[in-house]
Amino acid sequence: MTGTLVFPLVAAQPVYADRGIADLWKSIKPLTTIASAMNTGAHPDDEHSATLAYLSLGKGVNTFSVIANRGEGGQNEIGSELGNALGMIRTRELQEASKVTNVTLGMLSEEINDAIFDFGFSKSPDETLAKWGDSVVYERLIRKIREMRPDVIIPAFLNEESTHGHHRAINVITVRAFKDAADPTIFPEHLKKGLQPWQVKKLYLPADNKDYNVLVPTGDYDEIYGASYLQLGEESRFMHKSQGMGRLYDEGPSGSYYKLGATATTAKSADKEKDFFDGIAYSFEDLAKEVETKGKDNKVTKDLRSLQKDADEVIAAYPNFAKVTREVHEMKADLQAALTDVTASDLQEVTKEDLLYRLHVKEEQLNKASMEAASVVAKVKPATGELVAGQTTKVVVTAYSGGSVELNKINMNLNVPEGWTAKPTGSASFDQLKYNQTVSTTYEVTIPKNAAEFKPYDASILSANVTYEAFGTSTKLKVVPQTAVAILPAYSMSLSPSATVLNTLKSDEPVPVKVTVRNYTPGASKASISLNVPEGWSVEPAVEELSFASKGETKSVSFSVKASSEVAVGKYTVSAVAKNGDIVSTEGAQVIEYPHIGKTYLIQPAELKIQAFNLSVPKNLKVGYVSSGFDNIDQYLRQLGIDVVKLEAKDIQFGDLSQYNTIVLGIRAYAFRPELIPSNQRLLSYVENGGNLVVQYHKPEDKWTPNLAPFPIKIGEPLIKWRVTDESSKVTMLAPDSPMFNTPNKITAEDWDGWIQDRSAYNPDQWGSEYTELISNGDPGEKEFTGTFLTAPYGKGIYTYSSLVWYREIPNLVPGSIRLFVNMISQKQ
Repeated sequence: MTGTLVFPLVAAQPVYADRGIADLWKSIKPLTTIASAMNTGAHPDDEHSATLAYLSLGKGVNTFSVIANRGEGGQNEIGSELGNALGMIRTRELQEASKVTNVTLGMLSEEINDAIFDFGFSKSPDETLAKWGDSVVYERLIRKIREMRPDVIIPAFLNEESTHGHHRAINVITVRAFKDAADPTIFPEHLKKGLQPWQVKKLYLPADNKDYNVLVPTGDYDEIYGASYLQLGEESRFMHKSQGMGRLYDEGPSGSYYKLGATATTAKSADKEKDFFDGIAYSFEDLAKEVETKGKDNKVTKDLRSLQKDADEVIAAYPNFAKVTREVHEMKADLQAALTDVTASDLQEVTKEDLLYRLHVKEEQLNKASMEAASVVAKVKPATGELVAGQTTKVVVTAYSGGSVELNKINMNLNVPEGWTAKPTGSASFDQLKYNQTVSTTYEVTIPKNAAEFKPYDASILSANVTYEAFGTSTKLKVVPQTAVAILPAYSMSLSPSATVLNTLKSDEPVPVKVTVRNYTPGASKASISLNVPEGWSVEPAVEELSFASKGETKSVSFSVKASSEVAVGKYTVSAVAKNGDIVSTEGAQVIEYPHIGKTYLIQPAELKIQAFNLSVPKNLKVGYVSSGFDNIDQYLRQLGIDVVKLEAKDIQFGDLSQYNTIVLGIRAYAFRPELIPSNQRLLSYVENGGNLVVQYHKPEDKWTPNLAPFPIKIGEPLIKWRVTDESSKVTMLAPDSPMFNTPNKITAEDWDGWIQDRSAYNPDQWGSEYTELISNGDPGEKEFTGTFLTAPYGKGIYTYSSLVWYREIPNLVPGSIRLFVNMISQKQ
């Protein structure tokens, strides 16, 4: 049995005049080589994009990108989503980036809240592998290697101390897997599933121009694509918008360097190799020579040489679409003969396994080439992408021909999950499809009442097999809808707020809760909405009735929740329930939608998380908040009863800043609020005149310069060394008598407990003597930082610079972070 094949779904796109020729080339170039390569990385955007573009688009190599996690622990430059929601955005960005470079994507993280989670910055591979589960991540990497069977493997990073622990971990397991993927005693359960061991031929590591074996000429210009491979790679990197990736490069020579780390080939490696595939079979002719050396089976040798000739003829026919279609289908016929002959041959099983796998790869590539050459556009078009369990809907499958070659025996079958039914309302087979014609089949689809809800990392629940014949051979396309199709809660609910503080000093004050409900049932509907509250708590009203006139309608109801009279410090949950007969909904579907990634959904319990603790908040405190778009701290400050105004550019440039007791700059605000640097003197004057200015962390590349502060503050570099990643690390208050730790809340050692993910990022390494160093803190075994939290009087006011990661702590209702932040914004001389 051959190893599991892994191919991208062929989601046919509309053919546009300005890309048809390039897309045709992209589909036929892979027919010329049987070689493959894999790049491994930790996070979305770790891929060596220029090298991948060179291998896939330039050389036609079957190219894979295998990424460990979804990037849930990163920052977000396009919105406020963090955690799993950000992971979904970054996954979709990675998928779109992979389309640009024609790369097959593999993910080691398989589901929401997977063990292989981006838990934030790590300084060591050992910590990373311990948190992910060494055996878990290693089994999945070995499985991907055995499924994809790359000839060459390239980890994206080296195992160096100056590198993120996640990156180092992927290097460690990739180097280890080079040998272990070929060992049948490593994860022997794979054999039971028909997945055979695989020996990667070569391992290459990132290098520089001083010590390398292979130079990848990423600056070479490709006339067909109208760009260099570096530029094509950056085109894919621009898809990582949430991380601010993508740069504009001029045309001209450039390259990426790699060092041979290990080899399983018998060929002697030269000091400077012409490419990754020196000594490795690269073409059908190379495969034929390898079979020849085994001294038997001339029939298979002949088949492989026929395929070499076919591939050359396909390329020679370019860019004539009709001629390419004919040559592709002739190659299809020869491929089927080769599959039959290899299966019947007396070659060694390991050789047969290898040949059959490579031939099946070509089979899939030929299907895609046929689609592009014949200008076939196949689509799956659901009546709606938002479905609920138990409903019936319609799905149309279409096939269009924009080419001059007449197609025959068209069949269109809709695939649905087990337990669903899909019945065509008309014919699903058609005799002919000519130029500028469309055939379509409408399916009536019934969804069972127990249908599973949408999982964002699963393959599409709907797909279609579209087959047709041309020149006597058939092509099979697997097509998926162009937008997500999701089974959603019948009534999707969101609670506002979704997380809040219950001040135990004012526990008798009710917590207002608004429940917003969206009707996803098909048509008019009614639902009873209620809240489940902790024992001893009360809620009014007990239930609210809602009526919806149509699907998609949204309505809100309000409740008042009161805690028990003796509520203790701790965490509490209030959850919403919607009922309509036997339909019960307890979840919400967060819609995540951006132009570059389309729409997806995060389904999670409809809950309000409440953290109860003691908190003193000054009366009549007015705060101006300058958001960079990376955090929503201002929302939580409002929940505390603080008057918070989100400051726009005109407010900063021309407004009366003196009306605010405090102005807060969000993380990296100088990079993303262009009015700040020209208005910086206004901010400093605000402090001089008695204001309280709080500046959260920045990177040097955020246009930060030491003189933006009233007394110089320089950010430490390299940034990787100037952060504290252990969220439970000891914190020493260096100035315990400072008002920062006493007014209006008394800060104690307990307030540093329960922090999440990190303590601080991008700490300063130099600062003026005018500042008071408030805390010292560092990761275990490392020198502690004393510039994490700096404050100084300036004129009549106060200036504070803090590298603590407030934007993670406050939305997670970490009590100490909220108490300290309130102190920070309450300061005055």
